[in-house]
Amino acid sequence: MTTEPVSSDGLPPLREVVRRHGLEPKKALGQNFLFDLNLTGRIARGAGSLDGVTVVEVGPGPGGLTRALLAAGAQRVIAIERDPRALPALAEIASHYPGRLDVVDADALAFDPRPMIGAGPARIVANLPYNVATPLLTGWLGADDHDAAWPPWWDAAVLMFQREVAERIVADESDRANYGRLGVLCGWRTQATILFDVAPSAFVPPPKVTSSVVHLRPRQDPLPCRIADLERVTRAAFGQRRKMLRQSLKAASPDPAGLLAAAGLPETARAEEIPVEGFVALARALADSR
Repeated sequence: MTTEPVSSDGLPPLREVVRRHGLEPKKALGQNFLFDLNLTGRIARGAGSLDGVTVVEVGPGPGGLTRALLAAGAQRVIAIERDPRALPALAEIASHYPGRLDVVDADALAFDPRPMIGAGPARIVANLPYNVATPLLTGWLGADDHDAAWPPWWDAAVLMFQREVAERIVADESDRANYGRLGVLCGWRTQATILFDVAPSAFVPPPKVTSSVVHLRPRQDPLPCRIADLERVTRAAFGQRRKMLRQSLKAASPDPAGLLAAAGLPETARAEEIPVEGFVALARALADSR
C-alpha cells in the first residue's frame, strides 16, 4: 500500500475523508480508490494545461483526482457520482473551491453533460469504474448515437482502464493479439496512446490487474462512414476472427465477395490483418450495397 503524501491543498488527507464518511469501496460499483496525491496529480497533468477548461470526471469517489484537477487549475469540474455516500465528501471539496466544482448525483451511462458545459473547451479526465469503462468510452466516441456529430464536445480524454482494455484501445493491425472492434473504433475517431501504467498497490482495495492511463485526442477529420455500418462489419469480422473475411462477413452481408471487392480487400484476409482504413472502406461498401 502506498503512503499518502501530506495534503498541500488545505483539505484533509483522503484516508481521513474515507474513514469519516464511511466510504469503504464497493465492489458492485467497481470502486478502487486512489490515495496517492502524487499519482492523481500525474493523471491531471496528463490532460495538459487546464486553464480555462471544464473537466468532466466520472466516479470521483472521495475526490482524490477531483482535488488534483482543481489544484491543477481546471476552471470547473463536473463530477458525476452515483454513490450517495461520496456526496458529502465531494461537497467539502466544492466548499473549498467555490464555484468550481459541480457534483452530479447520476449514473454516468445515462447522463449527458453537454447542457452543463457551455462555451469553451471541455475535457474528460477520470479513473473510470472498471465495470462501466468500455461502454462509457464507446458512448463518448458516438457509438450510442449513429448520427453523432464529430469532432465531439470534448477536446481530449485522459482515462484509466485495466491494462488489457488499454492495449485493445490503442491496438492496430500490427498488434494482432489485441486488435479488435474497440481498436478500430478508437483508431478511426481518435489518436490514442498509453501514457503510463499504475500498479495494483496504488489502489484501495488493490485490483488483481495492472491499470493504464490512456490519452485520446479526437481526429478532426476521420474518414467518412456511418458508425452503424462500421459497427456491423467489425462485429461480423471480429466475431469470427479466425475465419477469412469471405466467410465471416456473411453475418453482415449476403454478398461478402462483392463487399470485399468494392473495398479493395482480399477475400482470404482475416479481420486482424485489416487496418482501420480497410474497415471504413468495408462500411462504405456496405452502405453502397443497400
